[in-house]
Amino acid sequence: MQTVGTIAQVRAWRRSAGGSVGLVPTMGYLHEGHLSLVRRARAENASVAASLFVNPTQFGAGEDLARYPRDLPRDQAMLAEAGCELLFAPSAAEMYPAGAETFVDPGSVAAPLEGERRPGHFRGVATVVLKLFGIFEPTRAYFGEKDAQQLAVIRRFVRDLDVPVNVVGCPTVREPDGLAMSSRNSYLGPAERRAAPVLYKALQVAETRWHTGVRRAAELQKLMLEVLAAEPLAQVDYAAVVDPETFVALSGAIIGPARLLLAVHVGRARLIDNLLLPGPPTS
Repeated sequence: MQTVGTIAQVRAWRRSAGGSVGLVPTMGYLHEGHLSLVRRARAENASVAASLFVNPTQFGAGEDLARYPRDLPRDQAMLAEAGCELLFAPSAAEMYPAGAETFVDPGSVAAPLEGERRPGHFRGVATVVLKLFGIFEPTRAYFGEKDAQQLAVIRRFVRDLDVPVNVVGCPTVREPDGLAMSSRNSYLGPAERRAAPVLYKALQVAETRWHTGVRRAAELQKLMLEVLAAEPLAQVDYAAVVDPETFVALSGAIIGPARLLLAVHVGRARLIDNLLLPGPPTS
């Protein structure tokens, strides 16, 4: 695997690659969830590339930009083993040269939930991902469904701006106890790690009740909050039941698909997770 740090080097590689290119954008400190994206890209494309960039524009004041986990040699070895051919690991100055002031407005899908709690976050995400699409010109780009609202933001701007890339969402990869894999899981101490699967437990309880016929969004939200309240180390940011395309909160009876979403602080880690509920069966 080749590692490069400049846009010019990526473009030179892209010209020589030929055929389809699968891109896996990351912020590094990789785990099995990232590697599942690389392997999917390897299976579906002639060439596979990844980016590793801790994007400063998607971090707000007081967030964890400075302490976000980093280990480039570790990540390089993992990517090479998974079949990645090119790793783009640029500096902030390479991605945002002096005087850069253009950003992507991600629209209404970015407004609730993560957008409300982390102002400017999705503007930074949409901008850096659009830049990566322009740099790599990938055929397909792969993202995890754990970050469901982020995936919706990317799909929306790709559609609205006619970006010629196929955005592929891939299933959340979980630890054996259900905890969604995340680079930020490294922040968890032993007791916090034991508590963290409560997010998935809360989602499962609501999902089970949905399958038994519960269709009111407020009742599903209440069930999730009750499970989370039973874990002393869990501090809830939000528990929501939303439209899976607009991310607007649902009220009353659910008549179509819905997505359950959670954001919970466990110690110094802010964890997110979600599950998609298919629409009620038709008779």
